[in-house]
Amino acid sequence: MEEIGYINWTRAISVGRKIVNPGPKVSSAEISELVESLRTAAVSATAHVAEVTQLVADTNPDALVLDRASWLAACARSGEAIMSQIGATAEPENQLAQVAGETRAVQLGVAFAAISTRILGQFDPFSAQQKLLLVAPNIMQVERDLLVSPQDFRLWVCLHEETHRYQFSHAAWLPDHILDIIKMMIQAEGSISWPKRHSDQNSIIDIVLTPEQRSHFDEVTAVLSLLEGHADVMMDAVGTKVIPTLPIIRKAFESRRDRRGWSAVVGKLLGNDLKLAQYRNGAAFCNAVIAKRGVAGLNQAFAACEYLPTLTEIHNPDSWMERVG
Repeated sequence: MEEIGYINWTRAISVGRKIVNPGPKVSSAEISELVESLRTAAVSATAHVAEVTQLVADTNPDALVLDRASWLAACARSGEAIMSQIGATAEPENQLAQVAGETRAVQLGVAFAAISTRILGQFDPFSAQQKLLLVAPNIMQVERDLLVSPQDFRLWVCLHEETHRYQFSHAAWLPDHILDIIKMMIQAEGSISWPKRHSDQNSIIDIVLTPEQRSHFDEVTAVLSLLEGHADVMMDAVGTKVIPTLPIIRKAFESRRDRRGWSAVVGKLLGNDLKLAQYRNGAAFCNAVIAKRGVAGLNQAFAACEYLPTLTEIHNPDSWMERVG
């Protein structure tokens, strides 16, 4: 059984902050307008999400508008909380563990810095105070790149993240369920399985995970596909009465997701291709279920862990509907 080693999370934050790109240069007036606009959008999104999802959330939205460095720190602290909950050691047992923990910290700091330039928003269900996190410079950069309405785009982003808040509030058991799967994946026994030959189908996941770990990884992937696909479907379900330029935004955003070249290579290394598959496969699953069972039928997936779709069922919605009845 693999042990969950020590990580110096403070060091990871320090490394990440030193190398992170702060983002587009804007005036203090532009920053103030952006922050206020995002806060307003986060509040406005609540009623729309409640209507289209038909889920019930027990808590009011608590949105934090952050720069990249602040998101990086928040993400690291969330990672620390997750690892603590699944049994990671808080202090190094010896000097060797100390060195290993520092090495992991540097690697994580670099990864966080890279990811911080891409993420638009996030709902953190694992920290003590669950919050919506909105990364202001990234939202501004993307809306400029896509040449879309800033007000519409900001609300659109908030709708996605607010949907995640509703998911985890409605299914309060879900964070612990995800943590249990992650713990089993980390602690699964076996040796590293290397692909026999190079193939475009071999991702880094195929390379580093054992068959048992891959099984748990697929279970996590199925859950995340449901969550991300559901949020993607619901953010569009509000329609053009709420977001007049929604079709323009979606078309431009999907084109951006499909971009090729060097950025796509970097994105693959960061796991963006896996994330994109979660969005699209999950959305296809949700749309298929809604077409036959309506939103209420899809919401059965949030009733209990045994109703969550498997990865096979994500690709075959009819089999999930047949199983859950």
